[in-house]
Amino acid sequence: MTEKNNNPFKNNAEDEIKIEELETEETSSEDISEKVTEINDELQAKYDELNNQYLRLAADFDNYRKRQAQEREALLRYGTENALTKLIEVLDNFERGEKALENVEDCQKCKESFNMVHKQVLDVLTKLGLEAIEAQGQIFDPNFHDAVMQTPTSEHPEHTIIAELQKGYKMGDKVLRPTLVNVATEA
Repeated sequence: MTEKNNNPFKNNAEDEIKIEELETEETSSEDISEKVTEINDELQAKYDELNNQYLRLAADFDNYRKRQAQEREALLRYGTENALTKLIEVLDNFERGEKALENVEDCQKCKESFNMVHKQVLDVLTKLGLEAIEAQGQIFDPNFHDAVMQTPTSEHPEHTIIAELQKGYKMGDKVLRPTLVNVATEA
């Protein structure tokens, strides 16, 4: 007795044997017709089973794709919601500071309030993953820096950043905005 093939996509050896038997046997056309109908019915049943499996797999994949899209949308919405919630606290402090400074004539008090809120903004953005890109005194790296000026000088090594014109930021490995820099060139 031959072992039944579990892979429905490969040719079934039993079906080939049955067809060969029909060709070699001396049987009546009626018997051959019955056996062919029987084999055809078996093959149709296998086809129907595979087709149903395919349809279920296609439906499962479609459901998976829709679920992934919903989860991705929820993550984006949650991330934005989280950032906005933290920034609302900063907005509240700006409003409190505005009310507190209405009658203040002391410039030092204004400066302290401004610095406090600026620090809070930086803290919130840092917690969200924002990092400043270091530039001053570093070797120019086009992945993180954008050279908008070049200054011939003998005071600094060539390709060294001598001035940061606008701060750059990154989130993890992704550069959100490169640092605009002035780079030293050979004098």
